[in-house]
Amino acid sequence: MKKELMAAMALTAGFAAGASALSPDEALKGITWYGQSTLRIELGGVVVWIDPVNVSTTEAADLILITHDHGDHYSKADIQKLSGPSTRILVGFDAPGATRIEPGQSERLGNLLVEAVPAYNVVKTKFHPKSARYCGFILSAEGVRIYVAGDTERIPEMKTISCDIVFLPLGQTFTMGSPDEAVQAALDVKAGIAIPYHYGLYEGTEADADHFVAALKAKGVKALRLPKR
Repeated sequence: MKKELMAAMALTAGFAAGASALSPDEALKGITWYGQSTLRIELGGVVVWIDPVNVSTTEAADLILITHDHGDHYSKADIQKLSGPSTRILVGFDAPGATRIEPGQSERLGNLLVEAVPAYNVVKTKFHPKSARYCGFILSAEGVRIYVAGDTERIPEMKTISCDIVFLPLGQTFTMGSPDEAVQAALDVKAGIAIPYHYGLYEGTEADADHFVAALKAKGVKALRLPKR
């Protein structure tokens, strides 16, 4: 009986994994960029908003993730706008009404696994010091891993990360030193698809984003710009 039960469990798990697996290109269909660092990601049946700022929708998110407490990432008004009775809010700092998550910690919501990873400056340390323990996030479900790097430079920890889709910041004032540094970060994390974000507001230009995409394509990596919603 024990062998039969184990075989049945394995068969069920295998069927579920096969039935729910997505390709990275299919997962992209569930991602919307709202400019700067605001992303809406639907993965594993979970609606996730990351760093929502100046959004017009009032849908109730299942999960809200905030990388750090700077004004272009953390908006109490937008969090309230997207919050419903069952919304979970995880933030990379101490904030009222939210649960703090730090690099190295993880949380699960339904089929979605959320891993917090480091995000900090190596050179421009006054903006995002490592000691602040700000976060990037990896979302995993349906056989896909999406890494949203947050405000960070290229850091050693990236070489320990692997992902299917990566979002990397392009601002040369507060985050990466150059688009080419972001290109190297995309190679570090072995991204299947690389997408630039965090540009066009205070720093970083569309030309920078085009350079990022072209440089990665030249190295055989799929890279693209998402349209801004």
